Amino acid sequence: MSALLVALAGPPGSGKSTAGRLAAERLALDYRSAGEMFRAEAKRQGMELEAFSRYAEQHEEVDRRLDDSMMALAKPGRLLDGRLVGALCRRRAIPSLYVVVTAAPEVRYRRLSERDRRPYDETVRATLAREASERERYRRYYGIDLDAEHPDLTVDSSTLPAEAVASRIVDFARSQHPGPGGSA
Repeated sequence: MSALLVALAGPPGSGKSTAGRLAAERLALDYRSAGEMFRAEAKRQGMELEAFSRYAEQHEEVDRRLDDSMMALAKPGRLLDGRLVGALCRRRAIPSLYVVVTAAPEVRYRRLSERDRRPYDETVRATLAREASERERYRRYYGIDLDAEHPDLTVDSSTLPAEAVASRIVDFARSQHPGPGGSA
C-alpha cells in the first residue's frame, strides 16, 4: 500500500494512536504522530503538556512549525496521526484518506485517566481545557472547525477494541486503494 497516505484524526483518548499504529503496521505504512512531536517539543522546552498548550496559544509558531512538519511528511507510504492532518491535507490538495476515530467523552476521559494515571475529575478538566485551546487555535490560525469537517471514514471506538478499529481502517484503505492484498 505504498501509494497510500492515511490522515488519521480524532480527539484525545479516542484510541486513534493505538489503532493507527496497528493499521500502519498492517498496511506497511510509516507511522508518524503530531501528538508525539508536540509532547517531545514540550519536554524539550521543559514544560508540562498543559503549560506548553497554553504557551502555544500565545505563540502561533509552535503550531505552525508542527503542522508544517506534518505536511512535509504527507507523502504516500505513511499514516499521519494528528488532530488537523486530514483537514490540512484537504486544504493543500494532498491526496489522502481522511479517517477520524472518535469515542464518547466519558470513554475518552476514562482512557486518558488510566493512561496518564491521573484522577478522573482532573483528567476531565485538563482534557476540556486542552480541547478548548486547540479548537480556538485551529480556528484562529487556519479557519478550521474540526466539527464541520467531513472525513472519508469515521469509526466510533467507544465499544470497540483497538484491533477492531484498526481492522475497519485497514479494510477501508484496501477498498479505496486496492493493491497487493487489497480488493476492489
